[in-house]
This record gives sequence, structure tokens and C-alpha cells, in this order.
Amino acid sequence: MKCLVVLVLLSFAWSTGASNAEGEALNAFRQSLNDTNNSLSDWNVDLVDPCSSWSHVSCVNGRVATVTLANMSFSGIISPRIGQLTFLTYLTLEGNSLTGEIPPQLGNMTSLQNLNLASNQLTGEIPNTLGQLDNLQYLVLGNNRLSGVIPPSISKIPNLIELDLSSNNLSGKIPVSLFQVHKYNFSGNHINCSASSPHPCASTSSSNSGSSKRSKIGILAGTIGGGLVIILVLGLLLLLCQGRHRRNKGEVFVDVSGEDDRKIAFGQLKRFSWRELQLATDNFSEKNVLGQGGFGKVYKGVLADNMKVAVKRLTDYHSPGGEQAFLREVEMISVAVHRNLLRLIGFCVAPSERLLVYPYMQNLSVAYRLRELKPTEKPLDWPARKNVALGAARGLEYLHEHCNPKIIHRDVKAANVLLDEDFEAVVGDFGLAKLVDARKTHVTTQVRGTMGHIAPEYLSTGRSSERTDVFGYGITLLELVTGQRAIDFSRLEEEDDVLLLDHVKKLQREKRLDAIVDGNLKQNYDAKEVEAMIQVALLCTQTSPEDRPKMTEVVRMLEGEGLDERWEEWQQVEVIRRQEYEMIPRRFEWAEDSIYNQDAIELSGGR
Repeated sequence: MKCLVVLVLLSFAWSTGASNAEGEALNAFRQSLNDTNNSLSDWNVDLVDPCSSWSHVSCVNGRVATVTLANMSFSGIISPRIGQLTFLTYLTLEGNSLTGEIPPQLGNMTSLQNLNLASNQLTGEIPNTLGQLDNLQYLVLGNNRLSGVIPPSISKIPNLIELDLSSNNLSGKIPVSLFQVHKYNFSGNHINCSASSPHPCASTSSSNSGSSKRSKIGILAGTIGGGLVIILVLGLLLLLCQGRHRRNKGEVFVDVSGEDDRKIAFGQLKRFSWRELQLATDNFSEKNVLGQGGFGKVYKGVLADNMKVAVKRLTDYHSPGGEQAFLREVEMISVAVHRNLLRLIGFCVAPSERLLVYPYMQNLSVAYRLRELKPTEKPLDWPARKNVALGAARGLEYLHEHCNPKIIHRDVKAANVLLDEDFEAVVGDFGLAKLVDARKTHVTTQVRGTMGHIAPEYLSTGRSSERTDVFGYGITLLELVTGQRAIDFSRLEEEDDVLLLDHVKKLQREKRLDAIVDGNLKQNYDAKEVEAMIQVALLCTQTSPEDRPKMTEVVRMLEGEGLDERWEEWQQVEVIRRQEYEMIPRRFEWAEDSIYNQDAIELSGGR
């Protein structure tokens, strides 16, 4: 049975991954880079499936869709084989030290919507083949050493929204049609677009709405009479007074669109500049990495006012045109305020990435406290684990029952339950799955989560609900009790189950409580309380989502109300299921572990 589970897990990863050709192309690309920080160490040359677990790569329908490698201190060249990623929609290599020419093979990536190679040391001419990218919306090549003329083919790209060729060594004439692009910048080249030219070197539309508005006000002041200026000043004073009045009520309005009539309220959130967060994290140094997951890396940082923060870089973000959608999701997260939910301090919208800023949790995560402690640190005692279980349950209950619209976490696990200075549970990363997936309008079933924590119905249908969170929470309870990971292949050596859920079920049926409980507790626990927590966990992890309790019921059961009745009902159902199963002829030896083996197979799907 154990070998079967391993095979199912591996076969699923292979069957849903990208083609070997894409993996080989990315490995060739990696070999052309000088990765001094070993940032791409998980790009496994032996398992050429980038969709399995490679960082900075995301896939849609089993094909590589995004590669996000901005500001990672790479040098080297861009391998022409990157052009083999014909399903790629987003490629950013911004802010590195890449040299050489832009490969003309990039013109083969006909699905590409965003290409950002800015702030490198690229030389040579802009390939004429980029004009073949009919789906391209954002072409950002500024701050390089490119020379030659702007290829006329670029002007034929039908969907171009932004074109940045600034600060290069380009010469010649600018194709007139490129001045119709919504946002363009040709400044800093050997191109004649002076004040006498019919077109400016850079479009007036910019995300920096403040500078744009100030310039417009200056023009008005210089051309309109003094009386109108006085009216404008009075109007500005009135707006400032209204702004102060609103701030006194706890509202701060941030202009996120550059247009006067489209504003989003963010409470007390701060909008950080990318430079602020770069300085706070020591240029996103690897030594400041607190953790890494499906959404990107988290860095420890110190702001200019000495406040410690955690900065999450959403490396999976690949829709730079979706700033408004991103900010609406940020607003949704910001209004979820509860003592057991991680508070969002602010955010940053950079050209090729999005960043979220949270308070720094000095006691890190529950997963760290269970499995990664230093020899000098003390493990969580049983009262602390009980408190964590109840706090996390209350946080999830708030997301499900008190947020409008409700927020589904979709990746509940010990690593996402943080601990504040008082070791109170603080649920983090809530809302991020929706924040990322909401941009993929062409994907209806994007499964997100961590293997071993994902509910079986979510794997089979791609549809999540609050009951998928309940399942993940049940596995988290088992982590708290056992101190073990949700999936552990080392258990195969002792002929035990790979999946923690199956492992605990087996020991629970055998009434081997001591074998379940984390050895770090050294027998310092209340056996009845441990047994009750295991019972709640097993109720939460039932195969059918309809059978699982709601988080409100979970909170009550942890507080000692209604567990006995619910557990008795479940026991009766399990007896009937086992009797029905025993009537089925056993055609295979590996079926001997009864109906519980079904869970292992159903849980062994993709992420």
C-alpha cells in the first residue's frame, strides 16, 4: 500500500506537469545565467517538470505560463531556448545584470502578454521578431544599452498598452503609430523628440498621478488669470480640510488609478514604494528569508522608523494591467480584522510584482515551533498547543462567518499559523489564493494548497468552499498533536502510512495514544484533552465535505460543547461503512487496510 501511495503521488505530478521540452528549455536558460545566490536550486535537472515544484515558475493547464525572475542579481545571457516556451504569457527579468543581445527567438512565444527586460545591460538591436507577438500588451526594455532603430514591426503589435524603451542608445525615427500607445517612453535615447516635435518623448499618462496633476496645475496657473488661481487654491484648501476630517474618522483614501474619479478606501493601509521595501530587507537578501511558499518568499525587514515587518513578494503575480483588481483584493483582506488573523500593514505595486507588508511575528510559525527549533529553544507545551488550536479556529470562523464576502483560506496548515509575542495563534496568508487566482479569468479550476492538507473534493473538482478549510484545519490539529508533517515518506521505512491522517487513524483504532502524541511533550499532557482534539481532527477530515462540521461548531467542540454527541454519530456511521466494505470481495492484497486507504489515494493529487 505504501508503495502504491508513492506511485500515485509521483504519477499525478508527472501527469499534470509541463512537457519535458519546456523543462529542458528552462534548464538551458538557467545554465546561461550566473546564479551566484543559488536562487534556482530547486530547478531539478533530473525531474524536468517545472510545474511540480520549481520556484518562480507557474503553470496553467500543465504548461509553463509565467517566469518571474526580477531583481535576483543574475548575470549572464538570455538563452535563445527560452523561445521554446510557446505557452508563456509573462516573462520578467527586470533588475538583473544580464548582458548580450535579446534573442530573436523570443518572437516565437506567441502567447506572451508581458515582456519585461528593463534595468539590465543588454546590448545590440531590438529584434524585429518581437513584432510577431500579437498578444503582447506590455513591452518594457528601458535602462539597457540597446542600439539601432526601433523596428517598424513593433508598431504593428495590435494590443500594445505600454512601451518603455527609455534610457538606451536607440537612434533614428520613432514610428508615428507608436505615439498612439496608451503609455510610452522613448526618452534618454539619441532620438529627436524635442519640444518642437509634434509628439513628446514620453506619454503624459503615468502611474505617478501626483506629478501629472502638479504639472497640469502649473500650466493652468500660467495661462489663466489670477482670479481663477485663487478659486483653485480655495478649492484645494477645502479638499485638504475634508481629507483631515476623513482621516480623523479613520479613513485614508489612496489614489490608485491616476484618475480623479476612481479611488479605493484602504482604512489605515500604507502604500510603500518598492525602494522602501528594498532598503528594509537589505535588497531582499537571502539571509532575511523567513519562509517560502506557493505565493513567493517572505522576508524579514526593518522600516525607516525601526518597525520590524514581514514582506511577502507575490512572485506568482503576472497581470500588471490588473492593478485595480489587485487593490480591491487587498482592500478585502485589510477589512478582515480579528485578533487571530494577521493584520495587513500596507502594500506595494511595482511594475512587475506586488508586495504585501505585515507585522513581524517574532515567534514565527507553528510549523517552526513543532519541527524546526534550535537546540536552545523550548517546544510548545500542551496548554500552548490547545490555545493555538482554539485561536486558529476562531480566526477561520471569522473569515467564514463574519466577512462579506466570506474569505476561504485554501491553504490551512501549521506553517500558515503564526505566533505573536504572547504565542497567540495568528492565521496568515488568508485571501491570497483568491487574490492570485482572481486574475486568471480563463482558469476555472486552479487548485492551490499543500499536499496532505488538500481536501479530496477540491482535488477532484477544483472547487473550494469553507469545508475545504475545515479539512486543512483538521490536518493542522493532527500536526499540533503529533508534531509531524502531513506527508512524511520516512514513515515508509517503518512500514507506516505516508499520510499523517492515515497514520493517526490507524493508531487511534488501535488505541495507541502514546504513539500518536509528539514525543517532545514528554508525557506532559492531559490524555482526555488530546483524545478530544484527535476526535475533532477526524471529524474535520471526513471524506464528504457535507459531513464535516462548520468552524463555528469546531470552536464549540474545542470549548467542550457538543463533541461527545457528534463523535458518537460518526462512530456509528464508520461501523456501517466498515461492515459494507468487508462484504466486498478482496481482489488485491493492498486493500487490506479497509476503507481508510481511499483517503490516501484521493489526497494524493496535484497542488
